[in-house]
Amino acid sequence: MNDRFIILLRHGAYRQKPGTPSALQPFDLTETGKAQAKAAGLELAELARDENWHLSPEIFCSRQLRSWQTATLLGRTMSKTTGQTFEVTETEALAERSVGALANLTIPEIEQVLMEDPRHEAPPENWKSDSHYKLPVQGAESLMEAGARVADFLQKRVEANPHVNGPIAQICVGHGAALRHAAHHLGVLSFPKIRQVSMHHAKAVILRFHPDAGWSHHTGAWKERRVLELTMD
Repeated sequence: MNDRFIILLRHGAYRQKPGTPSALQPFDLTETGKAQAKAAGLELAELARDENWHLSPEIFCSRQLRSWQTATLLGRTMSKTTGQTFEVTETEALAERSVGALANLTIPEIEQVLMEDPRHEAPPENWKSDSHYKLPVQGAESLMEAGARVADFLQKRVEANPHVNGPIAQICVGHGAALRHAAHHLGVLSFPKIRQVSMHHAKAVILRFHPDAGWSHHTGAWKERRVLELTMD
């Protein structure tokens, strides 16, 4: 098997409800986010040419509007640049960590609901960034569970891509926290590093897979988080 590459992109900037876990928010990209997605298409087309990659014609993304828009805009830009046709496929496997029945409530609202529910204890401090904590409601998952879901999807994609002459690259557009935790499950990010980095909007982090050597980071920078961001988690 030739080397396989997974191109991970966090969606572009979007109209996020303040103070609310991003998860299943239904809002669209800002104008800045749309520009970021188009720029990503140009960058990826150039990178694929330089690396001599065969790009998979299927771009996978989560079902959130911001992810679909990012995938669609970058795909259109890449089509104009490369002459190759790209198709966008949505999958729930690339969604952000679900907060289940508490989706789209603010953090104070979520905490208030739990405190008023006699079945539950108040969530721990910094619960939102605790990789192992799962809200005790229907449909919720921990960040580690979300990462495992994404990692499983990525592993299946590198195994499913057709055999071609030369390396093949698959684009997946998703969400920062779930993608970082997936990278940890794949052995690319250490557990402490998950909190120390984030992902730039619509900037690729590219993982390499070889059946003998496993997964490794190929190129593309994680976003180093500031000390202030770490203390405010």
